[in-house]
Amino acid sequence: MSSFPQAHVPDHPFISHYIAKCRDTKTGTIEFRAAVVALGQHLTYECCRDWLPTSEVMVPTPLGVETPGRIIDNTRQVEIVPILRAGLALVEGCLPLLPDAKILHVGYRRDEETAQATCYLTRLPSQLPEGARYLILEPMLATGGTLIQVLDAMHASGAREELVRVISLIASKPALERIAAHYPNVQIFCAAIDPEVNGEAFIVPGLGDAGDRAFGTD
Repeated sequence: MSSFPQAHVPDHPFISHYIAKCRDTKTGTIEFRAAVVALGQHLTYECCRDWLPTSEVMVPTPLGVETPGRIIDNTRQVEIVPILRAGLALVEGCLPLLPDAKILHVGYRRDEETAQATCYLTRLPSQLPEGARYLILEPMLATGGTLIQVLDAMHASGAREELVRVISLIASKPALERIAAHYPNVQIFCAAIDPEVNGEAFIVPGLGDAGDRAFGTD
């Protein structure tokens, strides 16, 4: 169990297996990206457990009788918000579980000297639909600064904090503390929580640069 109430680290052998693959410096691009996709799927499954809206229905069976059932209510909107570029690798894993979701890309570039992120792309509308659910994909929560900027923008556009969830590969303890101070009701699902960040704002022990490793760049 996480010591951070809003952070959830599912205890599952698939999740522990794939995050170990991601951490391993010997894991190449193809295998790394496949592991991220798998984690995106497993973490989305866990994230949606008590979050997706459902409706009670009566289902006709081949035996000519009806039985009660519960189905996902697709009339209530779910939107995926990947933070570019690394967030794209998680989309492939979560989209099969949420095929009707819209995808609202946002792009942030980090200054390597100051570790501050600036937005260079946003597909967030000025007014978000009332009551919609949002799944933010941010693979690495190092300082939490980028996520807070995205949450600020979404809050200003009408997103309800309790309807926003985040999927991340690894979150640092300092990031979780900072996010909780700003958005205590946003739930975060990650494969691991690491203790610290280094002087270059990389999570330690971490897994390096998720974007570079997923897309084979330096």
